[in-house]
Amino acid sequence: MDLLDQLFAPGADRWSGNASPWWDDFYTDRSKPVPFFVGKPDESLVSYIERGVLKPGRALDLGCGPGRNAVYLASLGFEVDAIDLSPTAVAWAEERAREAGADVRFHCGDAFTADLQPGRYDLVNDSGCLHHLPPHRRVSYLNLLDRLLVPGGHLALSCFAAGAMGSELPDKEFYREGRLHGGLAYTYDELRWIFADYTEVEMRQMEEQSPDAPVFGAPFLLAALFQRPAGD
Repeated sequence: MDLLDQLFAPGADRWSGNASPWWDDFYTDRSKPVPFFVGKPDESLVSYIERGVLKPGRALDLGCGPGRNAVYLASLGFEVDAIDLSPTAVAWAEERAREAGADVRFHCGDAFTADLQPGRYDLVNDSGCLHHLPPHRRVSYLNLLDRLLVPGGHLALSCFAAGAMGSELPDKEFYREGRLHGGLAYTYDELRWIFADYTEVEMRQMEEQSPDAPVFGAPFLLAALFQRPAGD
């Protein structure tokens, strides 16, 4: 995996193991008009919880960024760990958690190598991590889920939707060019193929939200909920 990682030039892609200079620069200016800089949870995540599909338990927010989903989960009684490569993002997330009085354990580092407790989490929430991983790291991603999720646990995923945002190049082209073109777009069928060993609970386009809505939603994202088989 490390050898394949090195096929991507430093700074040419947005995932770089333990190094995070691109993301640190990205999060430095908080005034940028970046949609997910808002302090609101994903509308899809809120929907799962309000409909009773997900219930409070132990959660990991994967690639937490400024912590908007982690803070939301903690406010509902989830026991939350949150991890991100960028120290700047984690510092911002910690500020938000303090302001909200939310108890979140933040970790700065690479989720693939971080010291996270195996078999601990009822929920792994990923809002924007998978689509910034090079194709070979899908294997690492699935191994991470298998290691961390309890049997019957859920993955709540938001990622770039093909035809709306992200690159739709064939996987081999990313290695040929040594960059990820800002992120990979996924179709419904591609997500079903990647998570073939999981049960699909729901998959849809995220619902667009107005600026004054209490939740975040952008139609260039797919929102998917998968469940690990209970017998695993």
